[in-house]
Amino acid sequence: MCTRAGGPPDRMEEAAVKTWLVEELDVSRETLERLEKFSALLLEEATRQNLISRSTIDSFWDRHIRDSAQLLSLATPAARGGRWIDLGSGPGLPGMVLAIIGAMDMTLVEVRSRRVEFLQRAHEQLGLGERVHIEGRKVERVEAGVFDVIAARAFTALPKLFSLAHRFAGTEAQWLLPKGKSAQEELAEARRTWQGDFALHASLTNDEAFIIDARNVRPRRGS
Repeated sequence: MCTRAGGPPDRMEEAAVKTWLVEELDVSRETLERLEKFSALLLEEATRQNLISRSTIDSFWDRHIRDSAQLLSLATPAARGGRWIDLGSGPGLPGMVLAIIGAMDMTLVEVRSRRVEFLQRAHEQLGLGERVHIEGRKVERVEAGVFDVIAARAFTALPKLFSLAHRFAGTEAQWLLPKGKSAQEELAEARRTWQGDFALHASLTNDEAFIIDARNVRPRRGS
């Protein structure tokens, strides 16, 4: 299933994104302030290391904050408050944004040392406490655990992602995977060796992007 209504999404300015967060996700004033602090930290760090594309800096709140937050609206009610893992979190997109908004138990996996240092610093300064965990290592070296939601933003091709991360999936796990215009091709390739219930949702922030929503993911027999 693929859902895309109307034409290309309208780009939102910062104030409009904040209004969207309040109206769509019931975000509080305190949470908005924490998002503002995280945004300032990330944009400052982006002057020292390549964290986001320079072309998205002027539309940061739309292309990164709203882009991350939209995953929360796709999560099932049961998964929304459960355990999440964000693979290849980079500077905390989408994982840190989701942890700020959703107050779920969030594990961020990132191997690049300078990005790990930024995540640790942001985690401390934002006061996110014990509900956010940072794994500064390769996904393959992260201890297996049971998660309700597996998120990954442009981390790796879908068949490889399923192979790497299937050991994190609980019986009712939901996969929320932002992808670019190759989403349909990746999904078709993954179906050769993996089966499950798959849906494609149009991104709110990029008319060429989709979010793969997968459940009941398991290897095909003989794969």
